[in-house]
Amino acid sequence: ADLRAHRVIVEGLAAIDAAIPVISEESEAPSYSVRRTWRRYWLVDPLDGTKEFIQRNGEFTVNIALIEQGQPVLGVVHTPTRRVSYFAAHRKGAWRQTEDHAPEKIRTQPYRGGAARMAASRSHSGQPVERFRAALEAHSGQPVQAVAMGSSLKICLVAEGQADVYPRLGPTSEWDIGAAHCVLNEAGGSILDCDGNRLVYNKREMRNPWFIAVGDPTYNWIDLCPRSPA
Repeated sequence: ADLRAHRVIVEGLAAIDAAIPVISEESEAPSYSVRRTWRRYWLVDPLDGTKEFIQRNGEFTVNIALIEQGQPVLGVVHTPTRRVSYFAAHRKGAWRQTEDHAPEKIRTQPYRGGAARMAASRSHSGQPVERFRAALEAHSGQPVQAVAMGSSLKICLVAEGQADVYPRLGPTSEWDIGAAHCVLNEAGGSILDCDGNRLVYNKREMRNPWFIAVGDPTYNWIDLCPRSPA
């Protein structure tokens, strides 16, 4: 399924503009010496949420992003079984569309303390996430309301105001989050590493640092974030 989706997407993107290179999870990325010269490229995860796909719970996505100068400027996250799409473009806003309805603009929600809604991975968690959760509960004085979800849908939950924060304190690759990152940015949120820096793309190594996706960037989430191991 991964490979078939990859081929369909790459052919479709080539039909739009064959001059724009494509990096997909299912293809070998060129060396950094080649990639570093790119101003623009497509970043694709043909099937994000393999465990969700195998378990048939519907929480897997197709992720397509356009990266320019190290930042996502266009993103589409599509859930094939639910027939829901999230999409965004730089300075054009973020949108959610179901099969039978017109697109609806989405926005993040402000967080002013109290019981926080935390998107949590259905398949990946671990001690760092539990430490973040404990720190958030201690800081807010109220239990965290956890919302379990698979794939890049967790970031989309934050983008549409259904969650306040999503801590991803473990390994991910750039293609896992590029499309949803654009959606979150345009909805008013942000993705930051645990030092408070925004994530960049087309790095020498295409692994992401630990990060938190937040709906309200004005709140000091960073002090709650454990540091990634060296």
